[in-house]
Amino acid sequence: MGNVCSPSFSCDDTISRCLHCTVRKARYVCNLQDNIHSLQEELRRLTEVRNDVKIRIIVAEQQQMKPLEQVHGWLSRVQEVETKVEKLKEEECPESRCTKSTYKLGKKVFRTLREVRSLRQEGDFKDVAQPVPENPVDERPLPPTVVGLQLTFDRVWRCLMEEHVGIVGLYGMGGVGKTTLLTQINNRFFDTPNHFDFVIWVVVSRDLQLEKIQEIIAKKIGLFNESWKNKSMQEKAQQIFNILSKKKFVLLLDDMWELVDLDQVGLPIPSRTSVSNKVVFTTREFEVCGQMEAHRSFKVECLRYDDAWKLFELKVGADTLDSHPDIPELAETLAKDCGGLPLALITVGRAMASRKTPREWEHAIEVLRSSASKFAEGYTISIEDLIDCWICEGFLDDHDGIEARNQGYSLIRNLLHACLLEEEKDNSVKMHYVVRDMALWIASTMDNKKEKFLVLTGAGLTEAPSVGMWKDVTRMSLMDNKIKRLTVSPTSPRLLTLFLNSNYFKNDKVNYHFFKSMASLRVLKLSHSDLPCEISNLVSLQYLDLSNSIPDRLPLGLKYLVNLKCLNLEYTFRLSRISPQVISNLKMLRVLRMFECGSFLDSLVEELLGLEHLNVLTITLHSNHALQRLLSSSRFQSISIPSLCLRGCRLEPFTIFSLASLRHLQTLHLVECNDLEDFMIACAGEMKKIREIHGFHSLQNVYISHSKLRQVTWLILAPNLKHLEVQNCPYMEEIINIGKLGEVPAEVMENLTPFARLEYLILKGLNNLKNICSNALPFPRLKEMSVHECSKLRQLALDCNCGLERKIIIEAEERWWKQLQWDDQATQNAFHPYFKSQLD
Repeated sequence: MGNVCSPSFSCDDTISRCLHCTVRKARYVCNLQDNIHSLQEELRRLTEVRNDVKIRIIVAEQQQMKPLEQVHGWLSRVQEVETKVEKLKEEECPESRCTKSTYKLGKKVFRTLREVRSLRQEGDFKDVAQPVPENPVDERPLPPTVVGLQLTFDRVWRCLMEEHVGIVGLYGMGGVGKTTLLTQINNRFFDTPNHFDFVIWVVVSRDLQLEKIQEIIAKKIGLFNESWKNKSMQEKAQQIFNILSKKKFVLLLDDMWELVDLDQVGLPIPSRTSVSNKVVFTTREFEVCGQMEAHRSFKVECLRYDDAWKLFELKVGADTLDSHPDIPELAETLAKDCGGLPLALITVGRAMASRKTPREWEHAIEVLRSSASKFAEGYTISIEDLIDCWICEGFLDDHDGIEARNQGYSLIRNLLHACLLEEEKDNSVKMHYVVRDMALWIASTMDNKKEKFLVLTGAGLTEAPSVGMWKDVTRMSLMDNKIKRLTVSPTSPRLLTLFLNSNYFKNDKVNYHFFKSMASLRVLKLSHSDLPCEISNLVSLQYLDLSNSIPDRLPLGLKYLVNLKCLNLEYTFRLSRISPQVISNLKMLRVLRMFECGSFLDSLVEELLGLEHLNVLTITLHSNHALQRLLSSSRFQSISIPSLCLRGCRLEPFTIFSLASLRHLQTLHLVECNDLEDFMIACAGEMKKIREIHGFHSLQNVYISHSKLRQVTWLILAPNLKHLEVQNCPYMEEIINIGKLGEVPAEVMENLTPFARLEYLILKGLNNLKNICSNALPFPRLKEMSVHECSKLRQLALDCNCGLERKIIIEAEERWWKQLQWDDQATQNAFHPYFKSQLD
């Protein structure tokens, strides 16, 4: 027979596979009830996980975050498996089981159980959402009609589109339209297709905070999350750079007052050879354009008359202009008086929109023209003083003193941003003269039944206004005059505010009955004047300013001003006595200012402890005992002490930590503390603790005179120090001692640059001073240095880049300047143009 091919079978393998299959099927049937129970339990756990994930998603969405796609997919699979389980429940019921195979049901239950367990494990997400990438450009609101900026806009836009221009500066006076122009640029990027990945808008303002700029950029490019605030400034800069170095961006910086170091922020800086990115900024100072190394700068001018009239006409409206044949000519006159300033044209135009008689227009012109001659040019006012007045005027709710002050700061920021106020040094503000005239005019046109203002500031008065002029007035300013006597007896039952500060009258030249009929008076300013004796009948008075006045004692009648909330006695050097119980009787006091006051205050500390509403205190102390009593009192832990003067104290050696607890301390004077040789730093741990509690974070002004201090290295712990003045300290050898600096732990020095915000440095009568610091310092914000009677000081610790980047005025004796030693000729050349000679 031929060859037969027969296959070979393994009987054992076949039997084994059949047996395994049979056992598995048997398990589906035998374990059905157990698996159903397990499935129900696992589904319950999965539901709990699902609910937790949904809650996390809701929280993330409230934070403007977007759920991850994998989370969406997981939730969909959870919903599908829930549907499967519901169907299995139907198959499990007796009616259904009779028609369904128990084996098939067991198999479905087993596989579903395995799927539910897998989903529960997958639901342990580290993150359920991520920041939503913002639109490349956010459209910003603009007035329906913008007048007079088109030519400037076209020039700036063409410039921006040029390949060799990367940094553009827009400069001009407040209220001229710089922000509007920058908004137009932003919105053109929104409306026009372009190749930029991000257009980023940042309001900088005078209080420059680089980390705030970083935060705005991080939100725009999708970096901002819960861990962002825990990163150092350098780490944030690196992350920003890592992203933006691979992208094309436009950075729009509004309201810049000084150099913004783009490198520290983390931005790739456009150069003339590499301009894929653009930076456009607005500023009031042309100098800032130079500091920013702008490739092009454009001045935003006031409007020409044609455009000014068009804008004014638009705001007044045709209905009013056509209401009388004389009004158009009067309107043109008023528009000219606004000086082409858009802010004034818009505000005055809106205010006149309802004035339909020629007499109202004539009155507006008259008031605007007369107010300019009656108001002191460039008058500044302290922000703190302004807020005190607002609180006592009732403009701010003072139920919570700290919250009221925060409202005041916020309101001032808004007024600054709207260019209705201008920021000045020493924490002060002022009004532009056009805005000031406009405000006085608006006040004068108010309903006389509600308010009546009389402003005679700087009018050269030698006598107070006649009795008839006081009638029905609610607010009056007679400040900055030459009034020598107050002989009138005015009847002013409605008078709420009276400014008599900066006049020549003496106590004995004030009519005893002058204040008798001012029962409603709430605010009284007598600074730079004398204090009338008879003020005890001013029962409604809430604000009394006696700063820089010349009384040697306070009248006993002061204690009857029981509604007084703010009392200012600052710089009353001659004040030598306050009668007992006068201060403690003023139980409504919120603010008490006694900085650089007389020599009696140590005995008042106990009285101050009883003022339960007090939330702001400035003070001068003359003993370490009084200081320690103040610092150790739990009552004063809740009080803001922005200014402290220690004068003539016999200070035992104490650590700077005792002062670091004053979180709101802005100004510190150490005067005639003759035994003070050093601020002792107990240990490195203490310095670390000071950094942790942000000790000295608010400190901006330090004045030291007549002490035995040899150095003030501890000031490196004051990162926001702006003004440092050291006088008549014969033992002072250097300002910052490198040896002392070397003792500071590395973690304490992290992100700490000595004098990073210092603007003014005054050194006088330091006969032994050899160095400011042995190493050159960048002084990135220094504006002025004054050196007098420091004969051993031969070198300035100034980096030559300071002179190249900014104009730093150096005021000193000619002889001393000529003997200075410079590291190189380039450094000397950099600073020489800014030397200002004092008389030798």
